Amino acid sequence: MNWDDLRFFLAVAREGSISGGARKLEVQHSTVSRRLKVLEERIGSRLLDRKKNGYNLTAAGEHLLEAAEQMEKALLQADGSVFGRNARLKGQLRVTAINNMASTVLMPSFARFSRAYPAIELHISTTNAYISLPRREADVAIRLTNTPGETLIGKRLATVTSTVYGSRRYLASIRASAEEPEWLGIECCGFHRTWTKDTAGRQLHRFYSDDTLLTLAALKQDLGLAYLPCFLGDQDPALERFVPPDPQHNLGLWLLYHPDLRHNARVRAFREHMAEELAAQPELFAPRGMQPC
Repeated sequence: MNWDDLRFFLAVAREGSISGGARKLEVQHSTVSRRLKVLEERIGSRLLDRKKNGYNLTAAGEHLLEAAEQMEKALLQADGSVFGRNARLKGQLRVTAINNMASTVLMPSFARFSRAYPAIELHISTTNAYISLPRREADVAIRLTNTPGETLIGKRLATVTSTVYGSRRYLASIRASAEEPEWLGIECCGFHRTWTKDTAGRQLHRFYSDDTLLTLAALKQDLGLAYLPCFLGDQDPALERFVPPDPQHNLGLWLLYHPDLRHNARVRAFREHMAEELAAQPELFAPRGMQPC
């Protein structure tokens, strides 16, 4: 059985549709459809049943999914073992990071790593979405969490605290009028969404944002209040804290990777570099000389 065909099948099975599998693999819809048809002809059984909102696996598809995932796991373990024995600081390193950090406070550290290891191709992708490190969708993930996945290993680099911000003009206005503040609807991550719901209650939102940098820009337009990490909110002179930071909103900044890559020279070099960078710059999360959030 051709592993490449199984790779297409796995993508469709996990995404629930051919179009979703095509996006995941970054190929054309027709390519995925053709490869699935070839696989079904080779096996002699239908693998997918079309439904209104996508596809369901047939009984044969369920059996194949189990076998394909076992094969994928074995291949990734072998891949990690080979990479672990490869001590050369050369090749590709894929890092997924949070956009508001990658494009601001972490970019100088990424740049210094790239200059220090010119033979490593550093690929930075920014997303808050779930990325599977066991499936090797990235080599390293930089994430805000207090509960890193049990199947992953890594290092806590820093503590990041958030609080509620508004523009100085907006806060002066609501304080002078004693009006109830408006809240932005925040959908960038589960943390900010939950905190907003807990604080704003059932208030309806007139403006929604799914990105922290977009939220910051909206606050500067006097649209209301929202949670922001202090390393962003404190550095912008147009914004002001609405309330002091609450320690219950502290989050760990983690650098995470799969155990199979613990001996990978590129991963190890990046981990040590980022740990040294952040340890040497505690002001990154206490900008403009302010007390740490």
